[in-house]
Amino acid sequence: MPRGVGRIGRELRPELVWTKVANVPPAKANSSRAGVASIFDVARRAGVSTATVSRVLNGNTSVGSDLVARVGQAVKELNYSPNRVARSLRLRHNRVWALVISDIRTGPFFADVVRGVEDVAYEAGYSMFLCNADEDGGKEAGYLQLAAAENVAGVVLTPSGPGTDLTPVLEAGIKVVLADRRLPGRQADTVITDNVLAASDAVGHLLANGYRRIACITGPLTTSTASERLLGYRAALEACAVVPDVALTRSADFREEGGLLAMRELLSARPRPDAVFVANNRMTAGALQAVEEAGLSVPGDLAVVGYDEVPWAPLLRTALSTVSQPAYEIGHESARLLLHRIGGYAGAPRTVVLPTSLNIRASSAPRSTLPGSGPGPGPGRQSRAGARRRAAR
Repeated sequence: MPRGVGRIGRELRPELVWTKVANVPPAKANSSRAGVASIFDVARRAGVSTATVSRVLNGNTSVGSDLVARVGQAVKELNYSPNRVARSLRLRHNRVWALVISDIRTGPFFADVVRGVEDVAYEAGYSMFLCNADEDGGKEAGYLQLAAAENVAGVVLTPSGPGTDLTPVLEAGIKVVLADRRLPGRQADTVITDNVLAASDAVGHLLANGYRRIACITGPLTTSTASERLLGYRAALEACAVVPDVALTRSADFREEGGLLAMRELLSARPRPDAVFVANNRMTAGALQAVEEAGLSVPGDLAVVGYDEVPWAPLLRTALSTVSQPAYEIGHESARLLLHRIGGYAGAPRTVVLPTSLNIRASSAPRSTLPGSGPGPGPGRQSRAGARRRAAR
């Protein structure tokens, strides 16, 4: 099976001001300048995080004696001297937010999320730096450690997966809001859409239009978005007494190549699927490429519904049906919740669920309207999915 495609069966006071270097990721910014050791050098020598170094230097009694010894030894070996002037300037959080995005290349969706966060931050007098984790847990962890070391006022994060560790920022007393994706447990305020309902609505639309052998290409099942959209797909089938066929489901990487490879596999199945639900816009582009390569037509040979609205969806030769998410509103609401936390709100973590919509176009036309059949309802209707905002208790 091709790579990338799978069948589914805690306030601390940091001791140093780190000088930002444009376009240099955390992994490369931890070396000393002009022979002067930094907190990053101490952390690397001791084999711990920068947050742990800060806790040790601040005399935090929660750190184990072995870690204290390792940090102390590293400080001695490197002749590390914390910048006390910088420290005195940083006893309070600065007016900067960190926005850590799982993959900025996910087209307009995350661009709109970023704009939503930035608009609220700017209006409230905050600056923001943007970090792209590239769906890499290690890279994400580095950025969260950097946020803690920089003592930012708050973090908006789209987690890379269930292993995302918020400890460095939470232990530094930094407020965090999760956007678009959940984490296990209720660790922080979260702003999401109802992925299960939205996916179920999309697949239910295909079922209502006469399709029965419906395939699903979802993303990495370690992410809440991918796993929830798969659940919605299955729920729609079961609601119509259609038994989900494991041979018709694929887990890819949320990128074009993953969608391409997954769709190629699905098209080789016999009997071939008559429709496909694809769980994000980049994989949809790859899936459409595979359909084109195979000489098949949409929707004549295969109906398609994608996830995430994109500007080109209605411009294709066969306009693409999509699930549209309120990306700007996700960013805006996440930033609003972060401001609320920074302002002193100390209640339990909240979850806000925003509505999606299903944009019905020609790519999922009723089978009865395909060549040789009578007319049916035209494209362009909108069906609201989860048309309410809910705040979880």
